[in-house]
Amino acid sequence: MLGNDPVIDSPNQQHRQHHANTLTPPQAMVEELAPASLPSAGGATKVSPVPTVWNIQWGASAWLIALHIGALYAPWCFTWSGLGLAILFHWMTGSLGICLGFHRLLTHTGLILPNWLKNVFTTIGTLAGEGGPISWTANHRKHHAYSDQPGDPHSPHDGPWWSHAFWLAFTTDNGDPEGYARKWVPDLLKDKYTVFLEKYFLPIHIAFGALVTGIGYLVGGPALAVSWLVWVICVRMVAVMHTTWLVNSASHIWGYKNYETRDDSRNNWFVAIIAYGEGWHNNHHAHPRLAQHGHKWWEFDMTFMIIRMLRAVGLAKDVIDLKSMDEKKRRHAERAVA
Repeated sequence: MLGNDPVIDSPNQQHRQHHANTLTPPQAMVEELAPASLPSAGGATKVSPVPTVWNIQWGASAWLIALHIGALYAPWCFTWSGLGLAILFHWMTGSLGICLGFHRLLTHTGLILPNWLKNVFTTIGTLAGEGGPISWTANHRKHHAYSDQPGDPHSPHDGPWWSHAFWLAFTTDNGDPEGYARKWVPDLLKDKYTVFLEKYFLPIHIAFGALVTGIGYLVGGPALAVSWLVWVICVRMVAVMHTTWLVNSASHIWGYKNYETRDDSRNNWFVAIIAYGEGWHNNHHAHPRLAQHGHKWWEFDMTFMIIRMLRAVGLAKDVIDLKSMDEKKRRHAERAVA
């Protein structure tokens, strides 16, 4: 689910670039990218060849490595306040930012929010460290268009570790990131604030890190400042990243299916718990626009609970859930009979 550049592809797809140029327009893809009627992918898998060095996305690689190195210092600067803030911001950036903001709102337009609230969730999603909203959404829309097929940016068919994390370090944009963004997210390119968040992704994180560290210093001196920097920034972002990366890897390898889809998406209860409902991945791939990912009574979806609360207070409108989908099917059936 993470995007580090407006153009991310599995490196073994370069020779298929001519195919990528014929993709469905993103506005149509958002409607229903993975119909449940298509057959399951199945078949043999093939591991990608080792990417060439010139494909390495050096900036994204350095970013990910730096965060993981910083997280290693966590045991030596532990504080309860650092742990508590890390958990709080994990939920905020993971559930409110990535799951609700980047995924269900921007990528799939499963609900409508006031513009100010959309900007709030998009900002929080940017602070997750998984790339800006334009690159993240573009990569995820492409994932749905080619899920577990040639062209998927992060399929386990290219190797489980590739789908989990390694794909983030490489780019095959053929030097045209702007064209890639125009293909997949022309709607987001029209939003000046979303473009701002994408453009200033790194300065925003530097400023946020400085703010957290500065507050920690004012509250408890240098020791607390370092603790908050490591736990709230490094540990929290690394935890959010691996949590959402499991949706790309584990939820396409292990679990059960409620629907027959064209890909290997699975419902994985463990991923659903730690990723705020995103682990009900087969449900999502069968009906991408639904803001409701848990379709059985036991499939708890924390992010959808938040959406329901927003709808109850009048902030979320046109929420696409199972009830609205069933109502739409009923109206179509009545028109067909008439």
